[in-house]
Amino acid sequence: MSEAKIAAKEPAIQTLKTGTYYWCSCGLSKDQPFCDGSHEGSDFKPVAFEITETKQVALCQCKRTATPPFCDGKHRDL
Repeated sequence: MSEAKIAAKEPAIQTLKTGTYYWCSCGLSKDQPFCDGSHEGSDFKPVAFEITETKQVALCQCKRTATPPFCDGKHRDL
């Protein structure tokens, strides 16, 4: 698999608390937009990111963003 699967054509808007999160980069996770290990055996790796204060974020689900894990609106071009 050379290109990530499009999990959805809209971002996942979530309020996240302080902590480390792992964003799914392959598009196969059943726990979108977070990694569940479905990438095992592929070249894809989860993207770790840190949230330092509780806030609302838009996480990419189309897997085409230039700013992983955050949505940059690329889904509008799909």
